[in-house]
Amino acid sequence: MFAKNNHGTGWGAKSAGFTLIEVMIVVAIIGIIAAIGYPSYQEHVRKARRADAQTALMELAQFMERHYTANGRYLTSANAAPTLPFTEAPKDGASKSYDLAFAASSPTANSYTLQATPKNSMAGDKCGTLTLTNTGAKGQATGATMADCWRR
Repeated sequence: MFAKNNHGTGWGAKSAGFTLIEVMIVVAIIGIIAAIGYPSYQEHVRKARRADAQTALMELAQFMERHYTANGRYLTSANAAPTLPFTEAPKDGASKSYDLAFAASSPTANSYTLQATPKNSMAGDKCGTLTLTNTGAKGQATGATMADCWRR
């Protein structure tokens, strides 16, 4: 059944497995790849959530323009801000990343500023609060660049 091997080291079949060193090298390589890839993945998720907020701001701006077209001003007949159709982004799903509202002292009869304030997992985002005005001017509250926060 077992034959003496040709190397004179004893009886038995030769093992065909991985050594501990080989396994440790593979684990180290996977760890390095994960350390590089995970932060990149997190930034991609933040960009996607930011894009959801930007889309919501644009949709609310369209709502405000329709309101202006119908009423001749951005305020209601009672000189109050109109009720926004939704106040969180993204609109679908349970996990909300931004609160949507008018900026302080907005709207007026002829202007408005909408803002998306980060919350939950986006609370520490580098772009901070995103804004959009009736003229289409885009902004962010922190020192991040427009290219980082409002990609075209």
